[in-house]
Amino acid sequence: MVLGKVKSLTISFDCLNDSNVPVYSSGDTVSGRVSLEVTGEIRVKSLKIHARGHAKVRWTESRNAGSNTAYTQNYTEEVEYFNHKDILIGHERDDDNSEEGLHTIHSGRHEYAFSFELPQTPLATSFEGRHGSVRYWVKAELHRPWLLPVKLKKEFTVFEHIDINTPSLLSPQAGTKEKTLCCWFCTSGPISLSAKIERKGYTPGESIQIFAEIENCSSRVVVPKAAIYQTQAFYAKGKMKEVKQLVANLRGESLSSGKTETWNGKQLKIPPVSPSILDCSIIRVEYSLMVYVDIPGAMDLFLNLPLVIGTIPLHPFGSRTSSVSSQCSMNMNWLGLTLPERPEAPPSYAEVVTEEQRQSSLAPLGACDDFERALPGPLFAYIQEFRFLPPPLYSEIDPNPDQPTEDRPSCPSR
Repeated sequence: MVLGKVKSLTISFDCLNDSNVPVYSSGDTVSGRVSLEVTGEIRVKSLKIHARGHAKVRWTESRNAGSNTAYTQNYTEEVEYFNHKDILIGHERDDDNSEEGLHTIHSGRHEYAFSFELPQTPLATSFEGRHGSVRYWVKAELHRPWLLPVKLKKEFTVFEHIDINTPSLLSPQAGTKEKTLCCWFCTSGPISLSAKIERKGYTPGESIQIFAEIENCSSRVVVPKAAIYQTQAFYAKGKMKEVKQLVANLRGESLSSGKTETWNGKQLKIPPVSPSILDCSIIRVEYSLMVYVDIPGAMDLFLNLPLVIGTIPLHPFGSRTSSVSSQCSMNMNWLGLTLPERPEAPPSYAEVVTEEQRQSSLAPLGACDDFERALPGPLFAYIQEFRFLPPPLYSEIDPNPDQPTEDRPSCPSR
């Protein structure tokens, strides 16, 4: 008798959202089907599924141990969130090739349902970073006697929801700084910067309204700017590796000596980005809004206002604990927000990334105006776009940065 062949092995999830993307949260039930299509009759020992979720960190550092000796130190760490196994056909043992206990599958297409529950404890949001990731997947394995197993793995997305309708994320963020420029024995007037935003929590697609006042009493021409940065921190073996990337930015008008500029709700749109990750012990993803003054020939004057990118948007009829608009005596029309002005593009891809990095799928973040095509709406409108977007360009944090460039501001060490 000539045995048949396996034509295809596929995994599909029972998706409940309109985007048809498998997205779940802690406590949800993940269900789906393993489809097996065969030509002819086959004999099977078992068909199993293995579902797993984990966060993993890995990077290497080169160290010198003498004039002619060098070695590489590996840093790895892993956190497992769940590990589930189930047998859809057959039995547990697959290490023997006996003919006992085999199941016959006839020619055609066959489907086998699976279901399991995610833990009720908080799970880290799915994430892909330079030195680590948070991944969730289901793997199907078909075992037959005297043949190699047929395996297939398929990932699904998990969101640990962050509701921005909480008092701590609705509180305004503000700050004030001043800088006096000195050159030898000459001292010019100060440059002052005050900035505030109406809350700390936002969701992708929203525009941050920036209220700021910049006063230039120096003898130089300065330029006010603002940028959103994502900071990724990876922890392993008591060490930390940090990566910082530009998410979006904008530029104000040049400000000559003795002039003052006021931003009455200047808008900076948040593109489709991953939510903040705050509860994972080995990976943290945080955001900040930097409002700063670009000063030629001197260190920039900057304010860092922390942000949290959430998944549950602001309730349109919810009460707020405070509002920057009320502090500024401005009547803000939430239904009439205009699109943000065209921001500056980040440095070109060819200038800062190698061909090897490009082949590793470290694609650059496009100019910020590309994201204006994403309209405000529920979280699921952004899942497909940011989850499968090529990872943006990463840059390592230099503890001793060079003099900042005009287009890419740097944060001086505190």
